[in-house]
Amino acid sequence: MTVKLVVGTQWGDEGKGKVVDYFSKDAKYVVRFQGGNNAGHTIKVGNEVYKLHVIPSGVIQGKTGVIGNGVVIDPKILINEINELTSRGITPKLLISDRANIIMPYHKILDGGEEQNLGNKKIGTTRRGIGPCYSDKVARRGIRSIDLTDKNNLKILLERILPMKQKMIDIYGLNEKLDSKMILEKYYNYGKILKKYISNTHVLINHSIKNNEKILLEGAQGSMLDVDFGTYPYTTSSHVIAGGSSIGLGIGPSKIKEIIGIVKAYTTRVGEGPLPTELKDKVGKHLQDKGKEFGTTTSRPRRCGWLDLVVVNHSCLISGITKLAITKLDVLNELDKIKICTRYSLNNKEIDYFPASILDVEKCKPIYKTLKGWSKINTNSKKLSDLPKEAQDYLKFIEDQVAVKISLVSIGPGRTETINV
Repeated sequence: MTVKLVVGTQWGDEGKGKVVDYFSKDAKYVVRFQGGNNAGHTIKVGNEVYKLHVIPSGVIQGKTGVIGNGVVIDPKILINEINELTSRGITPKLLISDRANIIMPYHKILDGGEEQNLGNKKIGTTRRGIGPCYSDKVARRGIRSIDLTDKNNLKILLERILPMKQKMIDIYGLNEKLDSKMILEKYYNYGKILKKYISNTHVLINHSIKNNEKILLEGAQGSMLDVDFGTYPYTTSSHVIAGGSSIGLGIGPSKIKEIIGIVKAYTTRVGEGPLPTELKDKVGKHLQDKGKEFGTTTSRPRRCGWLDLVVVNHSCLISGITKLAITKLDVLNELDKIKICTRYSLNNKEIDYFPASILDVEKCKPIYKTLKGWSKINTNSKKLSDLPKEAQDYLKFIEDQVAVKISLVSIGPGRTETINV
């Protein structure tokens, strides 16, 4: 397999960082194809913990990280990540698409203004300017990484864009004034720092594919936050699903040979929007505490619930997932009974699909299958047969219901606490 893709099947936070780190040992390039620094990937190596928001996770393995054209970049955050990794003894090998859009100061200001204006109907964004940046990209008034390297061109772009943005800021009633000279100087300086990384990455990756070199693609967030197929409008602003990788990198879909869907052994969500299997009892608290369910980017507590296979099947359908990777199985330790949602009841009818209407999703009641729990998983386990029988039964039930084989099981946060099936 030349090109392998890792995609989240839930609302993000499935443990993609660890899985990408695990698979990246065999890859030459590890590529990020969408999202921005609203995502957070955590990698634990020995006693070292790395938290990345923009740079692809594979750089921890010494691989070349590629930030594709589908990513929106906050240059200050990116430069800080580069410096932090360097200070910890890792000089990241990095390439940035010359077509990637740049998050500007007005994007972050307007992101906060839009959320404030929505009041109790807010989307629950991270207020990092991701959505407004994607909006400008589609509206053809974005600033791209290549633009930061040409001061005259950047000045022309800002002269056209800033007056419009200032009017929008004023409409929201925000006490913010855009300083064109300051923005020009600051972002041109960012361009000077990042220039050595900026290149036509789509050409390089396609050339690498032609030479049969191994490439690993990683998405941010999860399929249920996809702007088309997620819980719209409580979604991110990009295409999280497998198809988004072709657009966000510039390779044909036929080049992707394996699609790995990451499934957390239970379900979590950050921010607003429906979560059909959400638990607000002691079991939900158990999942939150044992799973350390607090956002890598925002530190916000994650809402927790039982595993929802309607969601996982939906994600497998729209991404053509070929293998599953189960994460955080150990968090279910010490539960007497474990429930799995297999279908929903909507208006007194059973359904096995995820509705488009957010109003219908809010009405959905989960239909559960109850399985026996287990006391504890030995995190030194090397094969599935080393796990408690009840944990094996849990995995087999998932596999049968989704009709996709499990290829990896994570039983702890460490790199070695992994079973390769």
